[in-house]
Amino acid sequence: MSEATTAPAGQDRLAPEQVPGWRKEMRRVLLERRVAVPREQIAQWSEQISAHLLERIEAVNARMVSAYWPIRAEPELRPLLQTLRDRGIATALPVCTALHQPMTFRAWKSGDRLERGLWKIPYPAEGPDVLPDVVISPVVGFDPENYRLGYGGGFFDRTLAAMPALPLVLGIGYSMMAIPTIHPQPHDIPMSTIITERGEVR
Repeated sequence: MSEATTAPAGQDRLAPEQVPGWRKEMRRVLLERRVAVPREQIAQWSEQISAHLLERIEAVNARMVSAYWPIRAEPELRPLLQTLRDRGIATALPVCTALHQPMTFRAWKSGDRLERGLWKIPYPAEGPDVLPDVVISPVVGFDPENYRLGYGGGFFDRTLAAMPALPLVLGIGYSMMAIPTIHPQPHDIPMSTIITERGEVR
């Protein structure tokens, strides 16, 4: 498989009104590529990504880490969350229940009761909101400036903009999801870094 995806025509410069359509097409291309990856390969890459994440998280002495519930062939990080809890680091999941609103975060551990929010993604059913100091976010695509191409709902940028202090934001995905640019707009917030199965993207 290729390590990077060629952008649709017109990648060099787009007018702001062209960006949503361009991103929609790029999102389609990248998601088709990702869901076609065999499960065995996803499992291997997930273990490699988890190892890199654990090293990065321990290096910053994190107290609470938020990850996500995996969908559509995203890296599987739930075993990593258990490892973090075993090492005394609290874990959380995002709560996303309304369109056009920032997400919140709730503490979560295996066995806690879950409900389903937007797109039927599970989230912790009970407990107060928390503020993680490390947020792990899956990417559909990423560029050399650490900008993230997501699913198009704008939840992640709204969430970071609403937080009282910006956490360490670790975007994670597979190296084959790299693209030359996402055509960042004023509302886009770059990740602190991107981590793939190959390690931290420099």
